[in-house]
Amino acid sequence: MSGSSAAARAVVVGSGIGGLTAAVALHQRGWEVTVLERALSLAPVGAGIALAPNSQRALDVIGLGEEIRSLAAWQGAGGMRTPAGRWLSRTDATAAAERFGGPLVLLHRATLVERLAARLPGGAVRTGCPAGLADPGTAGGAPARVTTPDGDIEAELVVGADGIHSGTRRALFPTHPGPRYSGFTTWRVVVPAPEAPFAPHETWGPGSLWGTQPLADGRVYAYAAAVAPEGGRAADEQAELLGRFGHWHDPVPAVIAAASPGTVLRNDVHHMIDPLPAHHRGRTALVGDAAHAMAPTLGQGGNQAIEDAVVLAHHAPPGGDLGAGLAAHSAARLPRTTAVVRQSARVARLMALRSAPAVAARDTLMATVSRLGPGLVLRTFDGIADWHPPRRTYAAGAHGVHDGRPAQH
Repeated sequence: MSGSSAAARAVVVGSGIGGLTAAVALHQRGWEVTVLERALSLAPVGAGIALAPNSQRALDVIGLGEEIRSLAAWQGAGGMRTPAGRWLSRTDATAAAERFGGPLVLLHRATLVERLAARLPGGAVRTGCPAGLADPGTAGGAPARVTTPDGDIEAELVVGADGIHSGTRRALFPTHPGPRYSGFTTWRVVVPAPEAPFAPHETWGPGSLWGTQPLADGRVYAYAAAVAPEGGRAADEQAELLGRFGHWHDPVPAVIAAASPGTVLRNDVHHMIDPLPAHHRGRTALVGDAAHAMAPTLGQGGNQAIEDAVVLAHHAPPGGDLGAGLAAHSAARLPRTTAVVRQSARVARLMALRSAPAVAARDTLMATVSRLGPGLVLRTFDGIADWHPPRRTYAAGAHGVHDGRPAQH
């Protein structure tokens, strides 16, 4: 397809959570949006995602927040444990909601992808369409240009939402070192709920952790992490999990045993510990992992991508001063996401402790902080989960952003 630039055309490269949220927000803002996805379908590679109140408020901007909050499954108490089962800290769903203005919602990524895609016009998403940034454009002049197998597409705005190995990021900032290996690998799986009830928990051992969390549909999302050499793989990842975590407290062994063959996902964790100089260049902006990949230890990767998307749409009205808008987007997002990346890395270093004295000291610290005040997990999210988006609501009838609190861009 040869490209002649249509008025207010935005091209989003990548149909992950950040890309789809950006597409919906830009569409509601008045842009003509096209999403280009390399994969043959929108079926996400992943399992669960925890949406904290900060991203739920961002979803309020596009009219999806209440729908997502209705899927909250965490009720009652949860917390952090040792592999033997001792509770280090306890948290309560009600206390978390009161502290941050809403519940934590854990859902399957496919559910969120489906609900975002449903808010886009038919034909807006093109699957099986790998795309590369040929020209970032100039904010006050030439359009950006994206190359596809069918030809080039020109657009007034390009959004790079193409993930941790983003080609868009490399095209914008070719000398940046990009993501670095964090030192640990992760596993994720969704299984039927075990017969015996359990309290949601995250359990920390020497250089490793395990989490077991309920989903609204009755299934369980489990995740694990462990210090490991980069690139390691097991012939049977379920057996690998049993070897590493099968002796931990209930329900961990039963959850591992309930996994269907071949359903355990394993991924090394890379993070952007060196921030980019900006989240844009010319007419091209970056969102999500393409801009600020982070360790999953705070569960904020997808949440920050959703924040990026609505802030970008807020600062980039069609027909406005795009140069000033994208500069404002970078100014709003770069300091915040850099801080979350670094805080996630600090928590990852705590998780990575392996010597018996260091682990004992870590556990004592967690237990002591929990006794002295609000749960350690809740304190960790101060300044993150209490974020509020810019006030403008683009979706007709959207709720939740006009709550009297100051907006935080």
